[in-house]
Amino acid sequence: MRRPKNGGVWMILPLYLFTIVFVAGPLLYVLALSFAKANDGYGVTWAFNLENYKRILDPVYQNTFKQSFQLALTSTVLNCLIGYPFGYFMARLPEKKKKHAMIGLMLPFWVNSLIRLYGWIIILQKKGLLNHLLKSLHLIDKPLKILYSYPAVVIGMLYVLFPFMALSVYSSAEKLDWSLVEAARDLGASKTKAFWTVTFRLTLPGLLSGVILTFIPSMGLFFIADILGGNKIVLVGSLIQEQMTRGSNWPFAAALAVVLLILTTLMIMLYRKITNAKQLEGVGWE
Repeated sequence: MRRPKNGGVWMILPLYLFTIVFVAGPLLYVLALSFAKANDGYGVTWAFNLENYKRILDPVYQNTFKQSFQLALTSTVLNCLIGYPFGYFMARLPEKKKKHAMIGLMLPFWVNSLIRLYGWIIILQKKGLLNHLLKSLHLIDKPLKILYSYPAVVIGMLYVLFPFMALSVYSSAEKLDWSLVEAARDLGASKTKAFWTVTFRLTLPGLLSGVILTFIPSMGLFFIADILGGNKIVLVGSLIQEQMTRGSNWPFAAALAVVLLILTTLMIMLYRKITNAKQLEGVGWE
C-alpha cells in the first residue's frame, strides 16, 4: 500500500516544482517589486514603500482603469449577444454541420492574431473593403472614419474573443438534456417560457464561463488598442507596457499588474460563487 503512495508523490512532485518556479515565484517577485522604488536610470531600490500604489490613485491612472473596464464590459456584452445564439444554435445542428461550424470557428486560430488584426486595418480604413461595400450599396456618401477609433477597438476585441464565448456556450448547450425542455413544453409552457425557464438556466454556467474568458483578457489586450486604436485608447496593459519600456519604472508597472490581478481574481471568485449557488438551487431557482 505504501509503494503506490510514494510513487504517486514522486509523480506529482514535478508539477509542484513547475508551479512554484514558473507561477508562484514570478507572482511573488512582481508583488515584492511593486513595493520597491525605481531609480533615476535603470534598476530598482529594494526599500519598502507604498508610493507606487498611491500613484495609482491619481485621476489619470484611475481614468485608465475606468476606460479599460468600460471597454471590457462593452466587448463582453456584445460577445454575449452574438456568442450565445451562435453557440446555442451550433449545438442544435446535425453532427456533420456541427463539425463544419466548429472548423469555421477554430480556423482563425491557425493564423497569428497580429496578422488577423492587420487584416482588419485593410477592412476598416477609409479606402477599405467596408467603406467600399457601403458605398456600393449607396448606404453612405462619404467614407466612415472607423479605423483608429473606439469602435475599431471594440470590433477587434469582439473578433479575437468571440470564439471563447461561442465555445463556452456550445459546450454547455451540447450537454443539455433536451428531454427537460420537452417536458416543460408538455406541461404547457410556450417556446419562449421553456427557453428562459429551462434552456437558458441550464446553459447559464457556459455563458458565465464565456464572460470570464472574454472580460478578463479585455482588460489587458493592449496590442489590439495599439493596432486598431492608434494609441488613442489607453488600457491598463498599454500603461504597464509603457512603464516597462519607455518609462523604465518596473515597480510602478508591477503595482499596476498586482491591482489588475486582484480585480481579475475578484471576478473569478464572483463567477464561482454565482455558479455554485445556481448549481445548488437547480433548475427551479427564482
